[in-house]
Amino acid sequence: MNQGLFQQSQWDQTLEAFVRQRATDWLAEDLGFECDWTSVGLVPADSRSVAAVVVRSEGIVSGLDAGKIVAEVVDTFITWESCSRDGDRAAAGSVIAKMSGPTRSILTAERTILNILGRLCGVATATRLLVDCLQDSACQIFDTRKTIPGWRLLDKYAVRSGGGWNHRMGLYDAILIKDNHLLALQQYGIGPAEAVCRAKSMVNRCFPVDRAEAMVIEIEIDRIDSLSAVLDARPDIVLLDNMGVRELEQAVGIRNRIDPSVVLEASGGVTLENVASLAATGIDRISTGWPTHSSPWLDVALDWL
Repeated sequence: MNQGLFQQSQWDQTLEAFVRQRATDWLAEDLGFECDWTSVGLVPADSRSVAAVVVRSEGIVSGLDAGKIVAEVVDTFITWESCSRDGDRAAAGSVIAKMSGPTRSILTAERTILNILGRLCGVATATRLLVDCLQDSACQIFDTRKTIPGWRLLDKYAVRSGGGWNHRMGLYDAILIKDNHLLALQQYGIGPAEAVCRAKSMVNRCFPVDRAEAMVIEIEIDRIDSLSAVLDARPDIVLLDNMGVRELEQAVGIRNRIDPSVVLEASGGVTLENVASLAATGIDRISTGWPTHSSPWLDVALDWL
């Protein structure tokens, strides 16, 4: 049985190529396929400068290599020096990177780089806040697909920078039977347990053995009385949606009695205030979209040196 390990985002050739491909579009939002007329009109062409990328408030660093790529796309004569590493905790006022090169080019790259770093550092910081709440627990924090369209790889990378774990990347790399799937199946008399069985059959029928064995099958339930039948169907993961502490404790007991190998995941209504109590019930993981859909950006700025 697959133990629910999803593909994890990391800075690799795939993510580097993704950022390099997107950088031109990001810069086009500012340049409109023309140029930075303010800098061209006011700053001498031969002016060179050194600038520091500074965090104004404490947070977790993420996205430094993405910033470097944007600087390179703007001007190959910009030199980027990372002064920190993704995943590091940076104190307010810390310099996390430096740029040196043509002043016009640094000014052109400034806002796009700061937007990327502010977003990714904000996601990483929010994730770390949740992770830190579970320091005394084996329970893990997972993200969701509630990401900005076109930014999922980066958003999930930032979650990893913050110490969290990635849930499925998309609809293609795991089976997750959600409430709307089950509601759509009701008219055919198909319940949660049969849905799991049908999903397993489809995976074994449609995929080569190695991919079928790696494909996670997860089902979402919102009623504790559905759990026993679902466990008998042996999914990899059962997602317990919007259940309170008492229900989660009951779910852990039922799981331990029927099939301890099934992973239990809690989701819905997760906050900094209740995440520790949810984890204390004995569930294996908590998934939340908060870091990627609602966390504040970290205040990141550019200062001349």
